[in-house]
Amino acid sequence: MNRSRTIGSVLVATTLLLATVVLVPARADAPGGPPPAPSHSGNPASVYERVAHFYGAYIDVAHDPGSNAAAAELREFYLTRDLRTRLLDFEKRHDTDGILRAQHVPSAWKVTRGDSGMGHTYTTVRLTWGTGTEKTYTYLTVRSDLESRKISDITSEQ
Repeated sequence: MNRSRTIGSVLVATTLLLATVVLVPARADAPGGPPPAPSHSGNPASVYERVAHFYGAYIDVAHDPGSNAAAAELREFYLTRDLRTRLLDFEKRHDTDGILRAQHVPSAWKVTRGDSGMGHTYTTVRLTWGTGTEKTYTYLTVRSDLESRKISDITSEQ
């Protein structure tokens, strides 16, 4: 009899302990705890996200010497044929990269959704130049065709 009370008490205590653990999970954002790990997700149907993917990949490739073939493949996949032709003309006239509108590679980038209409969507790309207190920014407006999901125009914001 005494033994069954002990077993019963242990089972009740264990059940209460497990219930407490289930009801009060550890929080990663609790003070003193580790911050949550950064995460990224995406949707291949989202035209805005395609612009973000393109600029992220293009800037990564531009940072690596000898990556002209990879940059050309990114342009082929993400840009309309008409824009690729216009970019080549722009680059010859200005001696600069038409995607970045610069001769150098930015230290960071940020993409912000814009408006959509008439079969197009617009995205703002902010390019960061320099680091620390020496940062400067340039802004690009990127137009994408909703049907093809390809980038069809890039202009500098003044």
